[in-house]
Amino acid sequence: MFARRTITGMEMVRPEYGGACIANIVRGLRSRAPWVPAPAREATSVVLLVLDGLGWNAVSSRGVFSSMEGGPITSVLPSTTPTALTSISTGLPPSQHGVMGYRLYTGDGVLNVIRWAMHGGGKGPDPDTFQPREAFDADPIPVVTRAQFAGTGFTQILYRGAPLHGYFSTSGIAAHCRRLIDAGERFVYSYYDGPDLVAHMQGMSDEFFAREVAFCEAMVLELASVLPDSCAVVVTADHGHIEFRERVELDGLSGLIAAQAGESRFRYLHAKKGAASELHAACAERYSSHSWIFTREQLIDEGLFGPVAPSPEVRRRIGDVVLAASEPVGYVDPDNPGESKLLSGHGSLAPGEMLVPLLAMRGTASR
Repeated sequence: MFARRTITGMEMVRPEYGGACIANIVRGLRSRAPWVPAPAREATSVVLLVLDGLGWNAVSSRGVFSSMEGGPITSVLPSTTPTALTSISTGLPPSQHGVMGYRLYTGDGVLNVIRWAMHGGGKGPDPDTFQPREAFDADPIPVVTRAQFAGTGFTQILYRGAPLHGYFSTSGIAAHCRRLIDAGERFVYSYYDGPDLVAHMQGMSDEFFAREVAFCEAMVLELASVLPDSCAVVVTADHGHIEFRERVELDGLSGLIAAQAGESRFRYLHAKKGAASELHAACAERYSSHSWIFTREQLIDEGLFGPVAPSPEVRRRIGDVVLAASEPVGYVDPDNPGESKLLSGHGSLAPGEMLVPLLAMRGTASR
């Protein structure tokens, strides 16, 4: 179902942009693609529940999730929330929608995409210019998400043109979805960010993450319990998580780097003028034991951001050199110290962050 590649004994999972990939979920569900689980292919309506950060490794052996039909599909690159959610909502690979990571160098500074603000203060760019595509092929699919997300720049690039239905507590997700299906909607998109927050802040080894996964199981069962048998509940995620074992300081490279951006596991290094080749050589020498080292051109030529080459503007958002973690490590950006307090992360090409569930079950309200 997905392509794997091995480099120096380490496994890489490539995005499956031509098939079972999160960028194709909405169209795949609506067209009844063969890789879509049978309960969804045969349903007359669908509620898609996106559980942020809940990778395949977290659900593959869980009771409720293991009883659902389906299996793993791939995320996109980088396997991080802004990029992956934009691919789900627009149906496009990153190279085409242009949201190339969590923190992006714009030439004028580093943009925090989720907060939609420049590092150190300052207003972010116009969302409509930064990511101009409408959601869901300009079809107004209703979106059920947290009420406080409405009106933000990030929400604008994700769901432009879609009606938002905000919940104030997770107890409202099932009610919103049921009302929309009862009103005749054939497709509802819903989103919950709990697993990502818990994994980042409390790791995946403590009971907190296990309890969060159990909470998500209960949420799925509740959602199914209020929906008719003709409706399918489909569960997916934007990415998984890798728990950190080591932090990597990029010592001795400050003279070559103009700016760092990206993620702790997928670091964009923007080189000072004329220093790109030297920076790549230095990174290859120092970090190859735990990282895949790419140039911007390699990533684009190999189609890892998508089969269509990015525009010149989007190309500038990608580092001259990119460090992609292949081991459980995170790169330290001295300008973003809060990142080093996180216990787990994502963004690279390892199975734990790249493989996500696509699982389905039918509603049970009419039984």
